[in-house]
Amino acid sequence: MRIFTHMADWRAARAGPDFVGRSVGFVPTMGALHPGHRALLERARAGNDRVVLSIFVNPAQFNDPADLARYPRTLAADLALAEGLVDAVLTPPAGELYPDDYHYRVTENELSRRWEGAHRPGHFDGVLTVVLKLFNLVQPHRAYFGEKDWQQLQLVRGMAQALLLPVQIVACPTVRADDGLALSSRNARLSPAGRLLAAAFPRTLQSAATAAAAGPALGAAGFEVDYVADHEGVRLGAVRLEGIRLIDNVRL
Repeated sequence: MRIFTHMADWRAARAGPDFVGRSVGFVPTMGALHPGHRALLERARAGNDRVVLSIFVNPAQFNDPADLARYPRTLAADLALAEGLVDAVLTPPAGELYPDDYHYRVTENELSRRWEGAHRPGHFDGVLTVVLKLFNLVQPHRAYFGEKDWQQLQLVRGMAQALLLPVQIVACPTVRADDGLALSSRNARLSPAGRLLAAAFPRTLQSAATAAAAGPALGAAGFEVDYVADHEGVRLGAVRLEGIRLIDNVRL
């Protein structure tokens, strides 16, 4: 497993014999890796000759500077989790991914304005922009995204189609703890009591008769509700618990 900090070194490796003529699977992350990320890497490993992982805490997708500052940076543990599954790890500094200081960006004008986009202005501009940059660098044949971030998955897939990118977007099922809570780096910031309560979030999304009923039920359980919405057979939700924001979705 080779680690690339400078993109010039990575470009040289990508053009070399280790990668040319071989299928490349790519998993973009912001680090703080957990078993859900490992499942993406395992899927990529099974379907490709080479696997590339990126670890980059993307400042452009945070609308709250405090949230960016709190985001965990656990590079040593991340590399240990990836060992044996990954051929190359990209850990670029922000200045190399944003030489323009984010003057140029990707904007989607419909789906990105709803739900997560309505509560986190500019978030999806940052996501789509950094994913496009990473696709240009990695040149993957397949890229792997978890279904937990359902809206993000749809937007990345739509961007790849709209911009004629030669990459297949592979959706991977949400990985959950034994109590049903979707795995997330944010879960570790919950208190023990909060972590127990958090499991009621996916259960309520699944059991409520309607999205309109799910919101009040979550509020009564102790969550601050940002939204619950039904769309194309999927129920999406975002809540806050102990100041930690959790998102999830379930199939109806």
